[in-house]
Amino acid sequence: MALAYFFVYFHRVSTAVVASDIMSTFGVGAASIGLLGSAYFYAYTAMQLPSGILSDSWGVKKTAGVFTLLAAAGAILTGVATNFTMVLIGRIFIGVGVAMVYVPVMKVLSIWFKKNEFASMSGLLVSIGNAGALSAAGPLAIVATLLGDWQKVFFLLGVFSILLAVAIFMFVKDKPEDMDCPSIPEIEAHENGERYIPPKAAEKISMGAALKQTFGSGMKFWPISIWFFFMYGSLMVYQGLWGGPFFRDVLGWDKVTYAGVLSFVAIGMICGSPIAGYLSDKVLKSRKKVLLIGTAVYVILWGVLWLQAGNITSTMAYTIIHFLFGFFGGFCVVSYAQVKEWFPASIAGTAIGAYNIFPFLGGAILMTLTGKMMNVANGSIATVAQYKSVWLLMFGCMILSFLCLLVSKEMGVGKVIVAGEIADTYDVPPSSDQ
Repeated sequence: MALAYFFVYFHRVSTAVVASDIMSTFGVGAASIGLLGSAYFYAYTAMQLPSGILSDSWGVKKTAGVFTLLAAAGAILTGVATNFTMVLIGRIFIGVGVAMVYVPVMKVLSIWFKKNEFASMSGLLVSIGNAGALSAAGPLAIVATLLGDWQKVFFLLGVFSILLAVAIFMFVKDKPEDMDCPSIPEIEAHENGERYIPPKAAEKISMGAALKQTFGSGMKFWPISIWFFFMYGSLMVYQGLWGGPFFRDVLGWDKVTYAGVLSFVAIGMICGSPIAGYLSDKVLKSRKKVLLIGTAVYVILWGVLWLQAGNITSTMAYTIIHFLFGFFGGFCVVSYAQVKEWFPASIAGTAIGAYNIFPFLGGAILMTLTGKMMNVANGSIATVAQYKSVWLLMFGCMILSFLCLLVSKEMGVGKVIVAGEIADTYDVPPSSDQ
């Protein structure tokens, strides 16, 4: 499933790498490429809530396996397409398919690993995803050149994705009990010398009740969701849209130079995500403290980008800024643990799926808004003042985001809910009612 997530990121950035090939193959312009890129983005966003609901009702194996097959069909359709419409349909299939991977994997982590391991494993998962993003840059271009046809790459990727789906169906287990293994709570009780009392059979929670419980949880859900809207949205505005054009228009860098410098955002995330998880699980033993540290640095970096736009011209300086941008931006992975811990395991997928709507919605809305702010005609060069106005907006959004994070509520590592109150896990009396 982690390998499937590798290709989620691969597909997310692959369009930019083969954009010129698509335009020359099918005789389309930049507007069509923009439509192709947004098709993935909106499909991915729309499927986040269904991915959570299906993870809880179908199970993670069936959800991830079936939709990996759909992504495979989209890749194969792209590989054999004879017109741009077929490529667009294939892109939508890919977007819908890969959208159903992350939430099932997160549910697997919540069931197969201890609470003080979840953030660390989530960080490792995000690192694997960002490695996929890096592989879709230079390596994809090299393979396409070696094969002599960019479409062959997608066809072969589709075939491999079919094999990956088969592997998911063969090897993935929804929970330890499916392999006649003890559950994580049973293992933890044994390790702490306690008598394990199996919980009562969990009452099945309807989809409506799960959604009501998630969206109606007040300060446990909404402040951190708004924080994620701006956090990830601002990152997409920079990394996925206006970072490259800024270096081209303002500093006059060529594509190879600024693409290489921007890649350090992904490299920073690969390094920062697992470290953030470890800090949260083992050192600070707090989700919120780690998120506040990462967000504070991230806000400062946006301030530097805004105030020094056009003044910093060194590739080394921007390489360092981008690495830090990704490193501390990667701390956001810990937020999934903060959200997950407020909800029972039976609706963990729904809660994470609902939460995961906000970052991608933030990306879609902020990218659209900043596009209107820039208002640059095809072939025109934007001014440093235009970019500074966008950077200032993102800086302001991140200040608001930081304030939302301050008022968010966390349960804390090793805590549980008992009679509506937060308690230490091992202070709970061994009662079958609890």
